[in-house]
Amino acid sequence: MAAPFARVLVANRGEIAVRLIRACHELGMEAVAVFSEADAAALHVRRADLAVPIGPTDPAESYLRVEALVGAARQTGCQALHPGYGFLSEQAVLARACAEAGIAFVGPDPATLELLGDKLAARRLARDAGVPVVPGTLAPAPIERADEVEAIAAAARELGFPVLVKAAAGGGGRGMREVANVRQLPEALVAASREAAAAFADGSVYLERVVRPARHVEVQLLGDGRTVIALGERECSIQRRHQKLVEEAPAPGLEAEARTALHGFAVALGRAAGLRSAATAEFLLDGEGHFWFLEVNARLQVEHGVTELVTGIDLVHEQLRIAGGGSISPAALAAAERAAAPNGHAIEVRLTAEDPADGFRPQPGRIARWSEPGGPGIRVDSGVENGSTVPGAYDSLLAKILAWGPDRSISIARLRRALEELEVVGIQTCLPFLHHVVADPRFAAGPVDTGYLERSWKPGPLRAQALEDAALAAALLAWSEVASTSERSSRSARGDEPSRSWRHEGWREATERWP
Repeated sequence: MAAPFARVLVANRGEIAVRLIRACHELGMEAVAVFSEADAAALHVRRADLAVPIGPTDPAESYLRVEALVGAARQTGCQALHPGYGFLSEQAVLARACAEAGIAFVGPDPATLELLGDKLAARRLARDAGVPVVPGTLAPAPIERADEVEAIAAAARELGFPVLVKAAAGGGGRGMREVANVRQLPEALVAASREAAAAFADGSVYLERVVRPARHVEVQLLGDGRTVIALGERECSIQRRHQKLVEEAPAPGLEAEARTALHGFAVALGRAAGLRSAATAEFLLDGEGHFWFLEVNARLQVEHGVTELVTGIDLVHEQLRIAGGGSISPAALAAAERAAAPNGHAIEVRLTAEDPADGFRPQPGRIARWSEPGGPGIRVDSGVENGSTVPGAYDSLLAKILAWGPDRSISIARLRRALEELEVVGIQTCLPFLHHVVADPRFAAGPVDTGYLERSWKPGPLRAQALEDAALAAALLAWSEVASTSERSSRSARGDEPSRSWRHEGWREATERWP
């Protein structure tokens, strides 16, 4: 098949920009990167065929400027623009600006983005399509009208506490507050609305019942304007503040009948929205086995790689072909037919520059050493390398470590081995938490719910032990440095290298795993 385009603008940064550039090259297309002042030396800039500066470090002055992105595409003769995820990826204003400039937007049509980007509109769409929706309100809460306060409170009481106040636009946990009783409701409504307005320029909020315990399960959709298919589901229940940390495909423990029904719900949504490109329908699975629709993310997801590993379908390739006027490939159609019986099991963990002992607080800085794992079944999608600077202005995601195996136990074993091989020096990462997950018998036993992190992650004792070990290793290293040259030579002559190796490994274990 001929390349869909000659040249594509990659309107993003970090690991997803590298991922998209690689996909363009695989299809015989040139890729153009954009970069802010902070990213002038970033990996994605050097991987691209061309690179265009688009402004200062502040994303509002660079990656969030529609005119800068479209201008870069026109300046370099790009026929298409891929937004990746985050930033402007789900904003109809960018898709519309591309259309006006004669540039193909690699994503859904503007009308679809507007429909699905409004969670309330998406909830109404799901209801009309016969898809079960999490109980909640279907119109914005009139928080600026004092005379409606009692009506809002009555709606919350009817849903039953606790309830969530949620932003109608955007996602990622922003503009969201959990409310335990009616007294907390007014403050939560105002705070969520302000946060939503700042993050998404839309302060509309609504109420939704808290489903607990629950698992977070999502379905990968692909549409070409004529046909919509489901390429299996992903489990995304390990989260912090409604942001995913670990994802896997397929969702463990689902029977084929439940899996097929879930895929059917998602396809009905995609058809109702006239989906063209990739999107993800997200659901909660309650303790009684019922699925409840949450929202649709009308873009490529961070965790798309696990679906690629179990289906053999490159979702970015599919997106680019569809944006170029093509149809869903025969291979993808065949994979959808097999979606209820996926090939093996894949798990992804997100490696972030965050301190898991301090509420996952971002830890920007410079990476002194970066060494990625490899071997059977391992895939690493990264956007950094030795010497990379991790700015504090952007998302802290460094890389995604993915493992595939013929079954879930082998996938976990390979992921555990990959995390042992991974080396990151110079900045704090969430690696201690990831080690905890893959070694946790509760995770190995099967599915966990969205409360996993709060129940299982107790970092205080672990970090204290790591610091004690680091102090011991430092003392041992200092002792070895002041030891006499003759003594070290004597040990070497006797072949006593294991002692030296032991000290090195002790130091690495204590410092590189939890700097």
